[in-house]
Amino acid sequence: MPQHAQNKRVCRDCDGFATVAITTGTRHPNGTRATLRVTCSTCKGTGHTVPVASLTRAGR
Repeated sequence: MPQHAQNKRVCRDCDGFATVAITTGTRHPNGTRATLRVTCSTCKGTGHTVPVASLTRAGR
């Protein structure tokens, strides 16, 4: 019998690429490029979103 793996939902804002490196255009003295690491603010760098059913409701 085939076993089914749990599928995690991919973040719709970053499409699963949660952390990217952006070059600033400048170079370090050794010749390498200066980069900035930016993470997705929606999924907090995980690349996956939390299913709606697992969210808990607070209040009334």
